Amino acid sequence: MKTKTVKTIYWIGAVLTATWFAASGLGELTNNPFVWGITVKLGYPPHFIYILGVAKLAGVAVLLVPNKLLRLKEWVFAGIFFDIIFAFLSKLAVLNFAATADAIVAFTMVTVTYIMFRKLYQVVYVNTAAK
Repeated sequence: MKTKTVKTIYWIGAVLTATWFAASGLGELTNNPFVWGITVKLGYPPHFIYILGVAKLAGVAVLLVPNKLLRLKEWVFAGIFFDIIFAFLSKLAVLNFAATADAIVAFTMVTVTYIMFRKLYQVVYVNTAAK
């Protein structure tokens, strides 16, 4: 796959992921009845919902900075994956399988985006112990 194609797929995925999580984070911070209704139904306490909203918006900011903060972006991707997995499992346990559709779509989208991120920014390991 050409670098231009990888970059295009990555940035489309990054913008879609950022939009998804920014909307969710803003909904959590502004007491949006839809977002709060589901989250409270799943058993999460109000203070956790605010913390999650702040974390999502901070992650979105890091995700959208081009070509910098690469290690921090790894952590953002990890946090997003944890959020999606916990949302999936919580909805599966409390609601039903049909309620997990958004988590499945998000997981697929973020997985493709992360794969493109790894193709763009390959890790080079250096053995510092040998020095």
